Amino acid sequence: MKLTSQIKLRRQQQGFTLIEVLLVVAIIAILAGIVILAINPNKQLGDTRNSQRQADVNTILNAAYQYSIDNQGNIPTTITTTATDICATGAASCTGLVDLSVLSTNGKYLVALPKDPQTGDATNTGYQISQNANGRITVAAPDAEQGKTISATR
Repeated sequence: MKLTSQIKLRRQQQGFTLIEVLLVVAIIAILAGIVILAINPNKQLGDTRNSQRQADVNTILNAAYQYSIDNQGNIPTTITTTATDICATGAASCTGLVDLSVLSTNGKYLVALPKDPQTGDATNTGYQISQNANGRITVAAPDAEQGKTISATR
């Protein structure tokens, strides 16, 4: 008789109690929250967008210089000495913007002008271009995040 009551008692104590399960879930939730705060997804996403901006700036600058190589050293005539936003490929109107459609015509230098990952739209790429008195071209991303300055000059 004693043996059967011990077996029944063991069968009743198998598994976890509700309190034990809730404690484990709470500990996992706290640890997950700490990890998410440590990783800081907003900073990671901002760094990713800044990397894309740096690549886009270099792409535009390379295309402008490839154009000048193919045109006896002449850069696109729409580039001014004032840093001005670049018009997007296929925009209906480029009023007040630098039109670099010569770079994307027939996909010779670019298939399309790259757009800023956050601020680029159907009209404005979100990037700026200018040339100095010596003819050096600067392309910049004025909307860079986390206080970073993104520009390239050649």
